[in-house]
Amino acid sequence: MAAPRRTPRRTKGEHAARVRHLLSLDAANVMARLAERQDEMVGLFSRLRNREPLLEPLQSWFSSIAFPELVALSPAEQRAANGFYEQLGQLRWYLQYTEDMPGQVQLKLSALLRKLEATHAQLVGALGPPDASGAQVVNAEVVPDPEKPASAPRALRRQAAGADWKRSRTT
Repeated sequence: MAAPRRTPRRTKGEHAARVRHLLSLDAANVMARLAERQDEMVGLFSRLRNREPLLEPLQSWFSSIAFPELVALSPAEQRAANGFYEQLGQLRWYLQYTEDMPGQVQLKLSALLRKLEATHAQLVGALGPPDASGAQVVNAEVVPDPEKPASAPRALRRQAAGADWKRSRTT
């Protein structure tokens, strides 16, 4: 009889990285569904007189996460996750209980989605994107040094040097 296989114990860091990844993946899935279906959501709501097309894209795994998993995250990561899922909850609440006409729903949905996109960017900044190791995302822009003259890329300098060399051989 073979001995039962034991799964290796995960460290707290590995556990936190897995929680980060799942939260980031869940949020990315919600945002992708909303981006894909946003234009159709209100039209279906108006035509079918059913709220399901408004609410289905908002489904998330977050409600099934337990406190011990969230404790593994740093306070900044917890705030970012809370901000995103709180905004998602506000959007869900509005779409579930609104008495607004479809045109007004479309306007309000657009405004709430902009807020959700902002909190999603903060979440990705804190947790990292899905399928990543959980590293923070840093938005950076290259700023030229005003004291140094701009130089051409290496390939252009070589090309220019080659053209000068060819001219000197033909003359």
